[in-house]
Amino acid sequence: MQHMTAIIAEQYGSPEVLHSVTREIPTPGVGEILIKVAAAGVNRPDLMQRNGMPRPPGTTDIFGLEASGLVEAVGPGETNWKVGDRVMALLNGGGYASHCLAIADHCLPVPEQVSLIEAAALPEALFTLWHNLYERGRLSPGDSLLIHGGASGLGTLAIALAKATGARVAATAGSAEKVAALNNIGVDLAINYREQEYVSVINAAWGENAINVVLDTVGGDYIGRNLEVMAPEGRHVSLSFLRAPKYRCHCRPLCVRA
Repeated sequence: MQHMTAIIAEQYGSPEVLHSVTREIPTPGVGEILIKVAAAGVNRPDLMQRNGMPRPPGTTDIFGLEASGLVEAVGPGETNWKVGDRVMALLNGGGYASHCLAIADHCLPVPEQVSLIEAAALPEALFTLWHNLYERGRLSPGDSLLIHGGASGLGTLAIALAKATGARVAATAGSAEKVAALNNIGVDLAINYREQEYVSVINAAWGENAINVVLDTVGGDYIGRNLEVMAPEGRHVSLSFLRAPKYRCHCRPLCVRA
């Protein structure tokens, strides 16, 4: 039986609780592939689990929700991947190891111009954005998109995808440095939300009701403000709620805009 090195934590706490262990290399089952890991991504759930958030039932105690590497083995009947393929994967866990199992349908090919180290940071964001921008938000060429938290990892990838789609992008960020970074990556309208009121800025620059799709991570009072800039038939996609999942409008009694 072959063995691998993996990273776990037997108690909650700071990064110092992480340590390596030796485990048997798993065998891929139906619908799975085995990846020889080149790099693993670090995500907020990894940090939350290390600090005490329970893992989903039935998942491994090895950390890591995304990884990249080379396919080392494929499960019975698997035809979409072959040994040696460059792959990046969204995982239920297990990425912090020299080998990991992945559901074959949760993997993407790594383009030749992308290194395996770079690829390890992409799967979760790509799957999230593809579903929310294109399947739910129906972002199309010529649309205008508003992204909150544009300077984040998710935000910058959303900007790149939207620009490749042919959309016009407005994005908010919390400092002059982040606004400058947004301008450098091609954002059409970068807004410092600490110094500017984004509804007024968008209305002045692009006219009222100009936004076709909103990608929001804030919630709370942002929901109502987002609605103020949205076009008829616009799509509002909420990724998270840093403030609150609902906003009660005070324009008239019993009017809930959420």
